[in-house]
Amino acid sequence: MSTAILWLRQDLRLGDNPALIASCEAASELLIVFIDDPARTNIVAPGAASRVWLHHSLLSLQQCLARVGQTLVCLQGDSEEILLKLVNSSGAKRVCWNRCYDPISRACDTQLKSALSELTEVKSFNGSLFVEPWEACKDDGSPYRVFTPFYRRVATRFPASTPLPAPKTLPPSLASSELAAITDLPAVVSIEELGLLPEKQWHLPMMESWSAGEPAAINQLDLFLAESVDDYADARNLPATSGTSKLSPHLHFGEIGPRQILHKLLHGSDGQPQPKSGIEVYCKEIIWREFAYQLLFHFPEMVDAPLDKRFERFPWPPADEEMLHRWQRGQSGVPIIDAGMRELWCTGWMHNRVRMIVASYLIKNLLIQWQQGENWFRDTLVDADLASNAMGWQWCAGCGADAAPYFRIFNPVLQGEKFDKQGDYVRRWVPELAAVDNKFLHKPWELPEKERAAVDYPEPLVDLKSSRQRALAAFDTIKTPTA
Repeated sequence: MSTAILWLRQDLRLGDNPALIASCEAASELLIVFIDDPARTNIVAPGAASRVWLHHSLLSLQQCLARVGQTLVCLQGDSEEILLKLVNSSGAKRVCWNRCYDPISRACDTQLKSALSELTEVKSFNGSLFVEPWEACKDDGSPYRVFTPFYRRVATRFPASTPLPAPKTLPPSLASSELAAITDLPAVVSIEELGLLPEKQWHLPMMESWSAGEPAAINQLDLFLAESVDDYADARNLPATSGTSKLSPHLHFGEIGPRQILHKLLHGSDGQPQPKSGIEVYCKEIIWREFAYQLLFHFPEMVDAPLDKRFERFPWPPADEEMLHRWQRGQSGVPIIDAGMRELWCTGWMHNRVRMIVASYLIKNLLIQWQQGENWFRDTLVDADLASNAMGWQWCAGCGADAAPYFRIFNPVLQGEKFDKQGDYVRRWVPELAAVDNKFLHKPWELPEKERAAVDYPEPLVDLKSSRQRALAAFDTIKTPTA
């Protein structure tokens, strides 16, 4: 018997999964494992909302595997120790996995590959990106720090290659009796026993907005292409509409891959999106994610340190925990900010335009460090992706690669009036303002005194104009590089 082991992480799908296909080659037995590693409580550990999604994604994967005659084996413990024991005891001839690109996973994978290579064949693959971070660099080999030339370089690879099909059958699973015979191996646990769900059932209403798993991801892509992609260039900015793809959590957990998305986007064309079309704009969003991974790979410090070193000298005031808490809970007194933060709290997701607005407000109006916002998003977003999250927050803070200038400070009133003209988004998530006239909906502090007194809504945390000037004055102190 020739046994192979497939180690799954952020690649919870059967289609276009190169590690899965490779693990099946010449294997008469296949052990598919997911390992919850409690020791990993660092930046790689999924936040509370992501763990809820992971629970449901694993349940879906378990069902998909059962339909092709396989089993998902869930274990808890140190990943390296478990995999070494599995190889030693099963005599596995091959171990396969798809690569992760954060600095901690890369270091662990390098160490694991070295240890396993003394015992068996080890292969890792690209199951998460359209291009590897080292494949889309400048001619001199250095990484891009500006998106547009990066996109042009990656777009030369369009059209996307045909994704690998999902296998219709798989080699049988390693017998449970053989697993049970492995000494010192943690007991196989059910997905429920992984403890991914919280004790307090706050997650139940959140997941009413979502369906996790590979079939749901494919359905969501098909729905987006059928109903929304043509209008995407404009509709993606309107938080009250269903103008975005909602694929980000599916991408993060590998329920669908970028090759699959790009292939469907460009299928039937000449392989290149039409300029300024919804398809081109969405292609750029997919490659923006790739840009984030290239930055994370080449500049791993970006997860918690500014890429623009001037910002190491930024004069942040002492943290105001009350302001931070009110921002987190959607009680800032600024309607578009509070609508976004409440949408996040209730659904585990926030519209991308609003993400930029709430981030700008936290960093520049409240003068709270971007890392605080990044941490909150990492814990509360179902699509919390380390590369995209860190890059997005650094973009808003003005300290990242190809970032918005620090002096570009979103005015949340103007943003609300422009992108939520009828107030549908604010009225949905801030119902205490439902009866307020559009004229005042995005600035209720300007209501006539009698009407303002009748509205149960907090006063703004800060004055938008004076807080903007305070932020610009702070930036003036770091404009020039240190001598």
